[in-house]
Amino acid sequence: MVADSKDPDLSKLDLVNVPGGALAFELAAKFCYGSNFEITTMNVAHLRCIAEYLEMTEDYQDENLIVRTEMYLNDLVVKNLEKSLEVLCACDGLDPMVEEVGFVDRCVDAIAMNASKEQLVSGLAHLECDAGSGKLRMHCQDWWVEDLSALRIDYYQRVIAAMRRSGVRPESIGTSIVHYAQTALKGIERRHVWDSGPLVGDNQRVIVETLINLMATEKITAVTLSFLFGMLRMAIEVDAGLDYRIEVEKRIGLHLEMASLDDLLIPSMQTSDSMFDVDTVHRILVNFLQRIEEDDSGDSSPCGYESDGLKSPSHSSVLKVGRLMDGYLAEIAPDPYLKLQKFMTLIELLPDYARIVDDGLYRAIDIYLKAHPSLTESECKKLCKLIDCQKLSQDASSHAAQNDRLPMQMVVRVLYFEQLRLKSSFSGGHGHSGGGGEYCSFSQRITMPISGSGVPSSCVSPRAADSYASLRRENRELKLEVSRMRVRLTELEREQGMMKQGMRDGRPGEHGRAFLASISRGIGRMAMFGPAGERRKKSSRATASSQCSEGKSRRRKKASVTYA
Repeated sequence: MVADSKDPDLSKLDLVNVPGGALAFELAAKFCYGSNFEITTMNVAHLRCIAEYLEMTEDYQDENLIVRTEMYLNDLVVKNLEKSLEVLCACDGLDPMVEEVGFVDRCVDAIAMNASKEQLVSGLAHLECDAGSGKLRMHCQDWWVEDLSALRIDYYQRVIAAMRRSGVRPESIGTSIVHYAQTALKGIERRHVWDSGPLVGDNQRVIVETLINLMATEKITAVTLSFLFGMLRMAIEVDAGLDYRIEVEKRIGLHLEMASLDDLLIPSMQTSDSMFDVDTVHRILVNFLQRIEEDDSGDSSPCGYESDGLKSPSHSSVLKVGRLMDGYLAEIAPDPYLKLQKFMTLIELLPDYARIVDDGLYRAIDIYLKAHPSLTESECKKLCKLIDCQKLSQDASSHAAQNDRLPMQMVVRVLYFEQLRLKSSFSGGHGHSGGGGEYCSFSQRITMPISGSGVPSSCVSPRAADSYASLRRENRELKLEVSRMRVRLTELEREQGMMKQGMRDGRPGEHGRAFLASISRGIGRMAMFGPAGERRKKSSRATASSQCSEGKSRRRKKASVTYA
């Protein structure tokens, strides 16, 4: 540079973009003047880059600085995993020279190769010692998992890709990714919905997007579902690209049946939206249903017959997700900003067989109706139509029949199906399949000790015969109550018609009140069929029989007045 300069009085040279800065240049100067210093893992990359910058090749001196650093790298660094990691960490800030001399690539390949060798050697050692010891498996966890977290994200991505090529165990790679995410992203603070300030820096966004892309491109599946949900929350926090979020959502959808309710409660980052991110959960559920559909289509028999969906393994997963979604709907229902259309879309997304009973769905809809009193009557009807009244349990039916928030048509449907259930349970005394579980078991208790002649079998003890006679009396009383329920249902239908006629004539008030009062009386009579009513009968049978005869005479008088 001095020789090429045209300034005869040159006293100063400007060295631009010196790799490693003044410290690296000082070490190179010491080498030129013969001063002693030690080449270490922390400065070898700097020395190699400054030597390349200053053209310290063999053309000027034997065993120049370039050769010295290359010998150190080949003899000491690339053969040792720990030293390779230290050198790669020290390469930070030396771009682009460190890439040009090939230091990064050689360190990355050395790390991957040494990690693969260590796993092979340690695996054989533990195999010789005790193959079935869980304690040994804990001790053989790879120590380099934590050390990789010190790497820059782009270096880390290249190391993981090289490890996949060299055959490192997927479980170790998955553990490393989890540890790296926890270490690199632990400084991100939760941003509340009402915060309008800027998001976290671009560095965190790059880390999140790189880790997600790494799991996708390298097909890394050895990560837990909770980690995937954590990455999804982080992707939302740092405002990662939609493609990256969708990639995580697809992975979650493959194992949604293993998720918990807390996993799905993702806060919304939109200030004008609901409290929870419903759109994300909707996409996850769509991915899950697509996976179920693919599994079912792949399970068809070779003869062309489709497998029974209700008995397939995927059906149990759908049932688990159905219960999970009912709990999720109940959690988000109190949100006053949750739109009806979003709420209904989540309900309609699951197939009918995803819910054996609709009690959870009824509870969620009831909470939503209570939290949104401004819904119109047509909106309430549209929402309540999503409930299958035939899938409601006895307790849920009793609650629904007395629920003022439900539309009148819903209450009538509940009463109608409740009567059909009672009718199918007790007509014939043989426990038809349409009845509820407790009614069928009651009918079986009645019919089991009966012989073909209709009398108790001879093998029944006298004590069992007395119990049987008592059960027959209770059965007759219950059949009488069923008959009275039919009469009351006829009255309800007639009074409903009168109410509609009154509304057409402009006098809806009187008949409406009468109709609601009739429903309340009907519910009161239905309540005696519940478990509590049976317990009361068993505890005070003598008192109940006298009150029953008095009640019968009063009802006869009342009925005669009604139909006079």
